[in-house]
Amino acid sequence: MSLKIRLSRAGAKKRPYYHIVVADSRSPRDGRFLEKVGSYNPMLPAEHTDRVRLQGERITHWMGLGALPTERVAKFLGHAGLAPMPVFSEQPVQSAPKKKAQERLKAAGG
Repeated sequence: MSLKIRLSRAGAKKRPYYHIVVADSRSPRDGRFLEKVGSYNPMLPAEHTDRVRLQGERITHWMGLGALPTERVAKFLGHAGLAPMPVFSEQPVQSAPKKKAQERLKAAGG
C-alpha cells in the first residue's frame, strides 16, 4: 500500500479549507484516509499562525513508514522544518512560449 500525505478539501463553496491527511494513494481525494495530521486554511493571510497547522511527530512517524507528501504538502513541511525544502523550477517548461514566439520576441527586442 503506497501512502500519500495530501490535502483533502472541506469547507463551503468558495470558502476552501483543507485537512492534511495520510491516505492510500488509490483512495479518492476527499474519501477514505488513515489519519488527519494537520490543516490548511488558504483564506487566512500568509503571516497568520493558523494558516497551516501540522502535527510534526505524527508526520515524521508516517514518513518513516514510507508516506510521500504531495508537492503542496512538501512545501508546508519544508517551511516547518520537518522535511527538506523541495526544489521547483520557477516557470514550467510546458507554459513557456513556443519556438516561433521566442523568435518574435527576440526580433522585437533587439
